[in-house]
Amino acid sequence: MAGERVRVAVLAGGRSSEHDISLASAASVAMALDPSQFEVTQVTIPRVGGWPDLVAHGAFDVDVVLPILHGAFGEDGTVQGLLELLDVPYVGAGVLGSALAMDKDRTKAVLRDAGIAVAPSITLRVFRDHPDDPAVGRSVAERLGFPVFVKPVRLGSSVGISRVEGLDDLPAALTLAFRHDDKVLVERAIVGREVECGVLGNDAPVASAVGEIVPRSGWYDFEAKYAAEGSEIIIPADLPSGAAARIQAIAIQAFEVCDLAGMARIDFFLEHSGRVVLNEVNTIPGFTATSVYARLFDAAGTPYPALLERLIDLALERHARRSTLLW
Repeated sequence: MAGERVRVAVLAGGRSSEHDISLASAASVAMALDPSQFEVTQVTIPRVGGWPDLVAHGAFDVDVVLPILHGAFGEDGTVQGLLELLDVPYVGAGVLGSALAMDKDRTKAVLRDAGIAVAPSITLRVFRDHPDDPAVGRSVAERLGFPVFVKPVRLGSSVGISRVEGLDDLPAALTLAFRHDDKVLVERAIVGREVECGVLGNDAPVASAVGEIVPRSGWYDFEAKYAAEGSEIIIPADLPSGAAARIQAIAIQAFEVCDLAGMARIDFFLEHSGRVVLNEVNTIPGFTATSVYARLFDAAGTPYPALLERLIDLALERHARRSTLLW
């Protein structure tokens, strides 16, 4: 990027339970951007909510915004909608793709319609499905069996998620999940290797190397993701012949059918039969230099600073193209 430095606003924090993870990601991004090319401003959104005069004080008088926000009120289309109204280029998926991918229930519906395998699940709502209602337990047992995972529909980083081995433990897991969201997903546990693939691009997205997540104990919960030595990440994954290519192809397909842009990390299970089951779509994955997304692309030949520069270029390209449309 020749000429004047590109003015970049890095958004961090936010109201979600992933506030601190966002701060770490954003600090890493700000430090990695070459100061000879980028003039970086970090904007921290308080945990309690509210954007104290950010717009009024010109916080978005910049060339591009990097919303390094995880979870609700940042990764779910809300901030993206604000940036669209302000006509500011931003990195990542637009309003529709962000909102869709944040909702695990709706994402599954779109993926199933595209022929992409996902785990069988039931969606429960707080106003209709009481955790202690025997009918809810019977429905889960009959339709899914055990074990299952109980998840808030619109949350990340495994917050509020429980693995449930039997009927007796289901009410407590539902109660926990309903504290985080009024819509909860109960999902059949899939037996298989946990693998992840990054996607980068707009109209012609490319896939990263495929990595395998091996939790040190139990399943890939919050502690396994963020605690020191909580899990081992093998990049590239040692997979059977052809498996990596299938995973990469499905990752790109999911990226396109979910109307994403810029970046995403797609999480899968690889069953022993060789079937690939898509687990989740993450539009703003963890973004430190040692986060899985960055490491996946580093293994594919794109180091962290170059990855950030490419994402900024993609944001500017997308905004320039959309600016020519007659709305």
